[in-house]
Amino acid sequence: MSAVAKVIGTHSGHFHCDEALAVWMLKQTAQFKGASLVRTRDPAKLSECSVVVDVGGVYDPAQHRYDHHQRGFVETFDDAHKTKLSSAGLVYKHFGREVISNLVGETSALEVIYQKTYNDFIESLDAHDNGITAYPGATPLFKESPTSLASRVGQKNPAWNEKASDEQIDARFVEASDLAGQELAGFIQRLASSWLPARTLVVEALESRFDVHKSGLVIALEQSCPWKEHLLDLEKEQGVDKILYVLYPESAPDGNWRIQCVPVRPEGFENRKSLPESWRGYRDQELSQISGVDDCIFVHAGGFIGGNKSRHGAYEMARLAVEEQP
Repeated sequence: MSAVAKVIGTHSGHFHCDEALAVWMLKQTAQFKGASLVRTRDPAKLSECSVVVDVGGVYDPAQHRYDHHQRGFVETFDDAHKTKLSSAGLVYKHFGREVISNLVGETSALEVIYQKTYNDFIESLDAHDNGITAYPGATPLFKESPTSLASRVGQKNPAWNEKASDEQIDARFVEASDLAGQELAGFIQRLASSWLPARTLVVEALESRFDVHKSGLVIALEQSCPWKEHLLDLEKEQGVDKILYVLYPESAPDGNWRIQCVPVRPEGFENRKSLPESWRGYRDQELSQISGVDDCIFVHAGGFIGGNKSRHGAYEMARLAVEEQP
């Protein structure tokens, strides 16, 4: 069968985000680029398709069958993940690396992007389609946002009291597939253009951490960037001691510098070690007198961040904070 004659099959009727995204991903591959789409539940028609997703009751990558609804299906992304895959996760597991390469080109960080995209984008869609909650046993504190990707794809379906032909529903599915695909493409492209360069800066800062303080518990970034998630991940990967403080310039390296505490969790507010209590809430000359460090600008009352007019001053603030006894 020639490439132009390839056919992607999925079920007809009400659609979800997982098969919408699965179809889009397949169309990004060399094997199924330009393939036509058939939405049906007719086994005879599905048997004629080159690849079938989210219908058919079979998972067999050798035959390009990617359903997850059948009894006994327990496939996950890898041994480190517990979430059962949906059709999106199945297609991503087998074609994700190719999709990424086609979006951002060849990269030595392909595996990093591949894992990151599953963890932060695909897995939640797998969980949503399989009815897995992120908070098992807990009463939700609020309703799920109607602006999530899964919700926005779902809203492409006709309303319960809206009449629509099969052709109209199929057209809406294509819209939903493009919507989900563009979200994924944007996510992957941002990883390559923004997230990865920040990771590189944190890697370099970790390598030179003993130049900042003899304890190795302080790192200095040469420019401000998102660092929390990278730092905590790299600590685990490299098995290094937990960093307490991160230093970085507000803009130019010869301008003002910040000292920020490393949180216990990337999204949390609890610090591994806050800045000295005696500094908190003070500014400028008063803070310099209390701390003994020239050119101080401020220390937040919460003790999680401070500033100094120079790199040297930020280094001194970090030195004193590290050496302060609990």
